[in-house]
Amino acid sequence: MTENYLAVNKELWDTRTLAHINSEFYDLPSFKAGRNSLNQIELELLGNVTGKKILHLQCHFGQDTLSLARMGAEVTGVDLSEVAIRKAKELTAELNLNARFICCNVLELDKYLHDQFDIVFCSYGVIGWHPDLNAFASIVSKFLRPSGDFYLIEFHPFIWMYDNNQEKIAYSYFNLSPIVELEEGTYADKSAQIKNNSYTWNHPLSDSITALLQNGLMLADFQEYDYSPYNIFNEMTQDGNKYRIKNLEGMLPLVFSVKAVKR
Repeated sequence: MTENYLAVNKELWDTRTLAHINSEFYDLPSFKAGRNSLNQIELELLGNVTGKKILHLQCHFGQDTLSLARMGAEVTGVDLSEVAIRKAKELTAELNLNARFICCNVLELDKYLHDQFDIVFCSYGVIGWHPDLNAFASIVSKFLRPSGDFYLIEFHPFIWMYDNNQEKIAYSYFNLSPIVELEEGTYADKSAQIKNNSYTWNHPLSDSITALLQNGLMLADFQEYDYSPYNIFNEMTQDGNKYRIKNLEGMLPLVFSVKAVKR
């Protein structure tokens, strides 16, 4: 059933990228003018990255990767979408920044890259595209130097249990089977006239943490947040740069973060 999930998801992200490039959500003009696309959560976790060698997994079309480059890091971004990587390379050249980009399935990155990094970083909507987090954690570990840091900032698996209106539980908290859906529009532009199938997996927190522990990483920090920095769920209230589910403010975990250190 899941044999072609990579091809299906690649088509989804190629299509989405075309819509995202010109969306208000990604606000490319202000980014080109110097806006840092990273959120406060990840900025506080990462700290000073000047001179750090960073691997950014599932980088989309490169805004966060290039924000790290602007902050003084030596950055490599990786993504499955050819359209996204092509745009990332165009932005790198246009903005004259120091970054490189690789287009591949991140689980096969060792076929294309042989470096080690001070930091491996990924954020928001990453691990749900992988059926097996042990394979993902293995790649993270392989590309981290000893004592290197892995940072994951991700939407909380609890919120993915709900239907799109956050009214009822529609999916298991546990990774029982792939979630196969027809996606209409996109989180960055819900009115976009696009339809694509998708394969995703909901991973409980125990899967994420255990996979890291089993691949030679030691948990250094774990946090849960009652807000999202992005207005991507239906019916959200806004408090500055923090968005919460309407009528459930302060009751649901929407994001979690992990810092792990390679032994």
